[in-house]
Amino acid sequence: MLKLLIGNKNYSSWSMRSWVLMRELGIAFEEQVVRFDGFEPDSGFKSELRRVGGAGKVPLLVDKGFLVWDTLAIAEYLHESHPGVWPTDARGRARARSLCAEMHSGFEALRSRCPMNVEARLPEVGRDIWRDAPGVRDDLARIEQLWTASLAEHGGPMLFGAFSNADAFFAPVCMRLRTYALPLGAEAEAYVGRVLALASVRAWEAQAVAEHDFRPFEEPYRSAPG
Repeated sequence: MLKLLIGNKNYSSWSMRSWVLMRELGIAFEEQVVRFDGFEPDSGFKSELRRVGGAGKVPLLVDKGFLVWDTLAIAEYLHESHPGVWPTDARGRARARSLCAEMHSGFEALRSRCPMNVEARLPEVGRDIWRDAPGVRDDLARIEQLWTASLAEHGGPMLFGAFSNADAFFAPVCMRLRTYALPLGAEAEAYVGRVLALASVRAWEAQAVAEHDFRPFEEPYRSAPG
């Protein structure tokens, strides 16, 4: 059986992408959580990943000893043997890959100013970020542009009609938008609601909330839960 190594569900946006993709598509896998205790070379997190191999980051997919790291590479590997990872038509696949690649390498302001924190609700922080961080406003404008264009072209409910890796890639963004209560137009807000209602996303959220594992270095906006 496939094994997927992930970080803390409350914080690890990259892990969430591959986990949600596999869970939503019904791809069987064993999960191994490698707890964030720091990212220094001598941390338990880095030591465990060094023992397994790969790039020293999560997620990491293991298939009978064969390692695949990076969310895009994991998606492509799964695409070889499982339908539904990408849209069925060539142009749809190209466009979905383009959206995922842009998410993979861009939106740095949103990532840095709004770190993922599934169980938290930080609307006051979000208001300050929205007021003071033009880069975040630019990132959200671009994301909303991508979403609305794709939904209009493919008719929803997901970005390319049926669920695909594009929706898995943007699932952590939907979590961030809820955590920080950042403003969106009606169509994008409705899409966020549909993503958050996916069975895989609801399962991830429930397990993230149940972790009760406060990691101060992941939380710049508070010193304790609540």
